[in-house]
Amino acid sequence: MAGILKVDKYQDFNGNDIMTSDGSGNITINAAALKMTPLFYAYKSSGTHSFTLNTNTKVTLDTESFDTASNFDTTNNRFLPTTAGKYLFIGQANIDYSSGAPTTLNANIRLNGTTQIASSGYNAGSGYGSRNMSGIVNMNGSSDYVELWVYSNSTSPYYVGGQYNTWLTGFKIIE
Repeated sequence: MAGILKVDKYQDFNGNDIMTSDGSGNITINAAALKMTPLFYAYKSSGTHSFTLNTNTKVTLDTESFDTASNFDTTNNRFLPTTAGKYLFIGQANIDYSSGAPTTLNANIRLNGTTQIASSGYNAGSGYGSRNMSGIVNMNGSSDYVELWVYSNSTSPYYVGGQYNTWLTGFKIIE
């Protein structure tokens, strides 16, 4: 059995328009419902910055390229969502270990202090190493937070600052 439903407007429970029609076959979808926000990109400022040998260390991401809803806290170096949902996070840690090659170089994205996304590996030789990671994290939107962490067993590890070296970005996924 087929049926026809004729409406000029769909609204949510609070009376907000989700979709409207002008009666001529043209529909308008509420763009706010389709935005993948909040959206941010934070990175460590230029230079090299030491971190503790053989210890997981939080990366100080002190600069933002953009932050659509002011959700990234550069003082505490963490993302704090105001909207619950699933978020895609992508991060990179670029490490200078020229003074002592590590056998282990790890980077991870943590939710409330617990690793959710990790990139681990072994590096031979000296120079620079990089760990990239990405994944989806479910966040409650009120008390959750996400941070970038690194670990190396180099004798003098440094993470490299700069917009394209050590960074974290993320956004809410449309579900």
